[in-house]
Amino acid sequence: MTERILRGIAGAFIVISLILAIKVNIQWLWFTGFVGLNLFQSSFTNWCPIMSILKKCGCN
Repeated sequence: MTERILRGIAGAFIVISLILAIKVNIQWLWFTGFVGLNLFQSSFTNWCPIMSILKKCGCN
């Protein structure tokens, strides 16, 4: 369940930052890159900051 929530949050962050880059300022693409790099590093380390937050909120 937590993995699905994590994927949903990451996908939402990416889509929202892309929309903001198109509508507001191209600099929002830095946030998109940050999310992508975080997903990439978590594939090696098996750790993601959002997972820690979700566990503290009670998600299993």
